[in-house]
Amino acid sequence: MIRAIVTDIEGTTSDIRFVHDVLFPYARERLAAFVNAQQFAEPVKTHLTTLREEISAPEATTAELIQTLFTFMDEDRKSTSLKALQGHIWREGYVNGDFTGHLYPDVLPALEKWKQQGIDLYVYSSGSVAAQKLLFGYSDEGDITHLFSGYFDTHVGAKREAQSYLNIAEQTGHPAGQILFLSDIHQELDAAEHAGFRTVQLLRGDDDSASHHHQVSGFDNIHPEKIPS
Repeated sequence: MIRAIVTDIEGTTSDIRFVHDVLFPYARERLAAFVNAQQFAEPVKTHLTTLREEISAPEATTAELIQTLFTFMDEDRKSTSLKALQGHIWREGYVNGDFTGHLYPDVLPALEKWKQQGIDLYVYSSGSVAAQKLLFGYSDEGDITHLFSGYFDTHVGAKREAQSYLNIAEQTGHPAGQILFLSDIHQELDAAEHAGFRTVQLLRGDDDSASHHHQVSGFDNIHPEKIPS
């Protein structure tokens, strides 16, 4: 029996275009000014220190770090420091009402149903935990953060590494075989499966012929009670 469901965000609960066409440009436009203004204040000071460690450049100037962050954006690098800084910038956008977090219409009814069934719900995304909470706290459907029992980002490990999912299982207290992971990326599902998780692949467009995971087009086609554990 499935006791917990862990869901990805980008391409799974939310349109990838929202992230790439709204969130990323918003942060990029404001990044330099934000970092320059906040570089000596917490938590930005710590994020910049972490970034210096990440690139093995302890003496890097703020200007050099900003250029590194732009490079990471261009490469879509899953940098914990970058994701944290983006999250702080996005907070202003959400709070100011510049945008709301996109949700596919099939997501909220399914989450509410699963929660009522006693299934614990979690989020695992390469975006920072802070950014995850913002998206769901200021979503198209309002604040739905009360539905989730926890959030995970790259602090538990990369999404294509099996150990990351073992870390999640340990932190949730659920056996891996009783956790269902939802994602649109089959390599992430491969890693979760290797860790013992059950898996379902969300495909909002074309089928993924390279994947062996069960594929569905929406959350309303997922039935945890029918998934063997």
